[in-house]
Amino acid sequence: CVVSMCSFLPCAVNGLQARTFGVWTLLSSVIRCLCAIDIRNRTLYHITLFTFFLALAHFLSEVFIYRTAALTIGVMAPLMVASFSIMGMLIGLQYLEVEALSQNKKKN
Repeated sequence: CVVSMCSFLPCAVNGLQARTFGVWTLLSSVIRCLCAIDIRNRTLYHITLFTFFLALAHFLSEVFIYRTAALTIGVMAPLMVASFSIMGMLIGLQYLEVEALSQNKKKN
């Protein structure tokens, strides 16, 4: 067990789960940083947007489906970051597509 308040309570998280979540968080941050560097890469943009959808789905499922997390500030913060990031990236996606169309017109 990583953290155990009482020895008679079952442990909800083991070391493997904690490390897996840490690697998943690191991978998401690397993808997001690469997208920030190359914002016009449409494939990378879509992958980055998908990471925010995955994060939102993960935290919402922990709160409402599995009931392993409560709506505290520690859970609300990533929910808000994922939600606002999704909205911002969807708005940015429109500009990315308009830019791609205008570049196609210039080539023709």
